[in-house]
Amino acid sequence: MPLRPASLAVRAYDTVFRQIPVDDAWIEAIRALVARGPVVYVLRNVSLVDLLALHAFTRRFGLPSLGFANDLGAWVQAPGLSFRQPTPGERIRQALEAGHSAVLFLKRPPERLLPRPGSVQRGRSEGDAPLRALIALQREARAAGRALDIPLVPQTFLWTQRPGNLRISFTDTLFGPAEFPGELRAAAQVLLNYKHCVVRAGEPLFLGAFLAEQEEAARTAVATAEPQKPRDEDAAERELGEGGVDGVLARRLTYALLRRLERERRSMVGPAQKPADRVREEVLRSPKLQAVIRELAGAGEEGRVLLERKARRTLRSLQADPDPATLRALELLADTLASRVYTGIDVDKEGIERVREAAKKGSLVLLPSHKSHVDYLLMSWVLRKHALQLPVIAAGDNLAFFPLGPLFRRAGAFFIRRSFKGDRLYASVVDAYIRRLLRDGHAIEFFLEGGRSRTGKVLAPKLGLLNMVVEAGLGLENRTISFVPISIGYERMMEEGSFARELSGGVKQKESVGELLKIGGVLQEKYGRANMAFGQILSLDELREAVGLAPGEVASPAKRRALVTRLAHRVMSEINRATLVTPGSLVAMALLCHNRRGLPHAALLAQCARLTTLVQRLGARTTPSLTRPSGEMRELAIRDAVLLYVRGGLVRQHVPGDTLTGKARKRGRIYTGDDVIYTVPQESRILLDLSKNIIVHLLVDRALISVALRAGAVSESGEAWRPPSLSELEERVRWLSRLFKLEFMFRADAPFEQIFEETTRAMMVDGEIAIDADVVRFGVGHDGLDGRGWVGFYAAVLRNFLEGYRIAARATRVLVQESLPEKELVTRALQVGEQMFLGAEIERSEAVSRPVIENALAAFVEQGYLRRDDGKLTLSDAFRAEETVPVIEARIAGYLQRRSGDLGW
Repeated sequence: MPLRPASLAVRAYDTVFRQIPVDDAWIEAIRALVARGPVVYVLRNVSLVDLLALHAFTRRFGLPSLGFANDLGAWVQAPGLSFRQPTPGERIRQALEAGHSAVLFLKRPPERLLPRPGSVQRGRSEGDAPLRALIALQREARAAGRALDIPLVPQTFLWTQRPGNLRISFTDTLFGPAEFPGELRAAAQVLLNYKHCVVRAGEPLFLGAFLAEQEEAARTAVATAEPQKPRDEDAAERELGEGGVDGVLARRLTYALLRRLERERRSMVGPAQKPADRVREEVLRSPKLQAVIRELAGAGEEGRVLLERKARRTLRSLQADPDPATLRALELLADTLASRVYTGIDVDKEGIERVREAAKKGSLVLLPSHKSHVDYLLMSWVLRKHALQLPVIAAGDNLAFFPLGPLFRRAGAFFIRRSFKGDRLYASVVDAYIRRLLRDGHAIEFFLEGGRSRTGKVLAPKLGLLNMVVEAGLGLENRTISFVPISIGYERMMEEGSFARELSGGVKQKESVGELLKIGGVLQEKYGRANMAFGQILSLDELREAVGLAPGEVASPAKRRALVTRLAHRVMSEINRATLVTPGSLVAMALLCHNRRGLPHAALLAQCARLTTLVQRLGARTTPSLTRPSGEMRELAIRDAVLLYVRGGLVRQHVPGDTLTGKARKRGRIYTGDDVIYTVPQESRILLDLSKNIIVHLLVDRALISVALRAGAVSESGEAWRPPSLSELEERVRWLSRLFKLEFMFRADAPFEQIFEETTRAMMVDGEIAIDADVVRFGVGHDGLDGRGWVGFYAAVLRNFLEGYRIAARATRVLVQESLPEKELVTRALQVGEQMFLGAEIERSEAVSRPVIENALAAFVEQGYLRRDDGKLTLSDAFRAEETVPVIEARIAGYLQRRSGDLGW
């Protein structure tokens, strides 16, 4: 007979459990297993609430009814009238043979009423007898030649996302600890969190395959252990259990199922939370940290004690102290933010599942791109919504100010300095703390770029913290460490106003309460859609093998540096590869890279459609809002994106009836006719450039070739130049790639020659260029634009960077008279750039950008034009003269046409 819960309870629990969201993947997975035979749901702890939930779900989705549940039969079925009640083993056989499913609980709660604080709670074994019955049933089916392979499905119900806590509270004493909640606590969790409950099925274990793999080993274990039984009868009984070989198989099966259940649970809630003082003491006992303290203290005991106190104070100032109540409050805040400020948030669901699988195998190191302070909140919000453990987050100590500092700390942030230089004790404390987090199984999140990108492009990686994480991971031989590259993108960023001021030369405002109070005005705006996508997950073991490190081998400093550098560039490359192309980024690129005063709506749609086709051909991923499942661009997405910019003041629209001599008519709503023409105000170009640069990496290779080709197409005087040979083009591109070495993240998986050859071949296939007798010319084009138009467009994508480098080159002329600190030279360059723009020597106002000029000066040092002496920049000997310093600017200017649209579309 199927299980029949008491009719009085049916209505009550059915009403609640019908409100719980169940993932379609769970339903499909169970139905696929049911098609193969009877299913046994395996749960970790004996729980009436879990059983009632599973009973409700099987009825709700038309799955086979439950016919067995060990240790809870009296609650859900009436006692039989016969004198002899069937054993659990007999009942589970009867249920499966009748076509029902079964529920198998593996553990009962511990008997100790008042557990010792800090002790790990372990339940008592409960499922051995039913498991032995299943083993016998599977063996009988095999002997009879029946195609039966009983699936044991690890089933997890997550009624609360609070992690376990090693600190025993009064509530734990009365209602059971988090790991083994009593029925009242479990029922309360369901009632309070039913909208956020999670139902997950782990990787099924097929009993037939398990027996084929383990049966012979179990017989060997029995044969080996039986002679020792007279000497240690209790130990042998614990090892073998009742039933000889079947006892060993049942015990091994229990362990295998518990491991799968525990991996699933830890991937969702993470490790049990330790008291903060216990974590500090464990960190301070680190042998490596103690060795540094002894070395710094010398022979005296007093010095060691003082340094230990200092290390303890340092730990207090940096340590995270996650609090479930704070995390829940921040989740509600994030819900409000997501619905009020953003139109929607696109999440890479396949990437989420890859992260989940990696979390089951070991510790995660999450490495997101960093464009906004919202990144912290959005990252945790997405993970929590998808039932993944929340990370411990490395944050700069500039965010430790009151009241945000304590709030962030309770949300899982730990605060570290931007630089550890000169403080060996501090670096050792941070290293020991990170090692402890990884050893305990925490996910760690930090931004490999260091600070927020002010340009929209990913920044060059900072290796300090990554080096510590890698070194800690190399010391944990039995733990898998997975690095997860993550791209977070926005159509508009909340900080765009402050970014524009900083890019134009303004001083960065220090984070403070005053700045926090300004957020109210920011929240009145709409910022379009946000998105999150995941790159290929990189395993530390695979990276070790790639640099020639054998398992167990101690990495030399050189090999560790090679591993860290390789990992950093792989991560940044994966972030670029995972970056989603949004409607806003396409609109920004089209509006900033055309050769007209204004762009009609029809021309904007046509160019965005071309770019959508192009980026898809280049292997880029697009947001669901941009393209249909067929890959076709949604025109409405482009209209929505441009209207987002119009409402934000980044774009102006000119409609019929507006004139050049009068003010535009006021309208009750934004005009959306197809005859509108869009323009970008000069003061807004630098803001729109943030969105354009999000996808500029996709076109950099083609843009460099186009800039080099255009340099040989038309001179400023209009005189025709001969098209370059392929070798001439290659040399020009090589010089440009070296110049922009610090500006863009180029591919790190191939040498320059290979990348150049692959890119030129792809441009030839697409008809953008043609090579005739080793001479490179314009091709026939594609998607309604000829080769000359495509080359002009690609070159326009990089024009503001070339003009920015030209500004920096012009500014270096002051170094003929005196050396200057870099900060002062950048300030002068910004003034020079403003004059060059107003004097029409450059076209793009966004070229007057602090980060671009800083990168240009660093590139000039790399190129040998400048050098650094005592913290100042000075001209190298070859260019330290009035007549030679203009050569730097002239070489860059040779790649710039008088007007960017001379060859544009």
